[in-house]
Amino acid sequence: MADRVIITLACSECKDRNYYFDRNKKQEGKLELKKFCKKCGKRTLHKETK
Repeated sequence: MADRVIITLACSECKDRNYYFDRNKKQEGKLELKKFCKKCGKRTLHKETK
C-alpha cells in the first residue's frame, strides 16, 4: 500500500480549517486550492497546514 498522509486545508483569510484530504507522502510542495469557506461566505485560497 502506498504511503498516504491526511492533510488539512485552512482558509488563508480567517484561518478556519475546512477541508481534509489524503495524499502521497512523497509528493513535494504544499497544496493550495481555491475552495468555498463557510465562515467567510466566499471562495478563498486554502493552504495546507499540519
